[in-house]
Amino acid sequence: MRIYILSRNENLYSTKRLLEEATAKGWEVKVIDYLKCTIEIMKGELLVNYEGKLLPIPDAIIPRIGASKTFYGAAMVRHFEMQDVFSTTGNLALTRSRDKLRSLQVLSKNDVDLPRTVFASNKSNAKDVIALSGGAPLVLKILEGTQGVGVVLVDSKKAAKSVLDAFYGMDVNLLVQEYIEEANGTDIRAFIVDNEVVGAMKRQGAEGDFRSNLHQGGSAVAYKLNRKEKATAIAAARAMGLGVCGVDMIPSKRGPLVMEVNSSPGLEGIEKSTNINIAQKIMDYIEKNIKPKSSNTKKIKRKKDSIGA
Repeated sequence: MRIYILSRNENLYSTKRLLEEATAKGWEVKVIDYLKCTIEIMKGELLVNYEGKLLPIPDAIIPRIGASKTFYGAAMVRHFEMQDVFSTTGNLALTRSRDKLRSLQVLSKNDVDLPRTVFASNKSNAKDVIALSGGAPLVLKILEGTQGVGVVLVDSKKAAKSVLDAFYGMDVNLLVQEYIEEANGTDIRAFIVDNEVVGAMKRQGAEGDFRSNLHQGGSAVAYKLNRKEKATAIAAARAMGLGVCGVDMIPSKRGPLVMEVNSSPGLEGIEKSTNINIAQKIMDYIEKNIKPKSSNTKKIKRKKDSIGA
């Protein structure tokens, strides 16, 4: 079995753990910096070159695509998929999940509960946007932000109008969401593999910060989902078409609300807080979904220039 981990940094915790568990299976595994890949498209033939050499077609890939490189990374995933390679994250699901607005539209269409959200252009009246969002306090999110960056809590209508006017003046795309006060700066991440919850943690924001992201100084402990939380997390993953993902929810008076579905969730926080071998679960998912290809089933030109051929 040949596996490629598409990652720009082989020293990241998540990449190292995936490499360890794939190796433990006895598979041939390689970390591939997807930005160093080039593709060839010809009649009836799709090839991938890596650092100037032809890359043998693998049995499966594990995309770890950075948010800022989504377009190129998704193109590489799509190319591998067209070579009949199994991917733990499909290119369509990847691009869908990276678009915050589109994600919320998809979740809503599939009856997944989420915070009330308003999206408007910079030509809109800030007061109207605030009113539609339910009034202050409100959470403002820059569409291109990640890991809690670009998320602002405003506690009054006056402050909300000032911030909206400022962002709209710079033509910044924003989501305006209701603030769930009872969450008290906590959220829940459920880690999904193959439509099953394989681990969950509760994250608490740093003192004085309503954001619970670990990258913003938050902390995490193992958490047992209740029935409603589990059902919501699985429904969100299915709606997004993701076989491996992290579903972020916040508790509210009306039940769990999905904030985001992460198509490239980090393993460090969830593994260390739960002591569950999540990387192994991902390898089991791959093993369940593919069978090793015969070396004779795929013909690749320029064998003498192939990596690992």
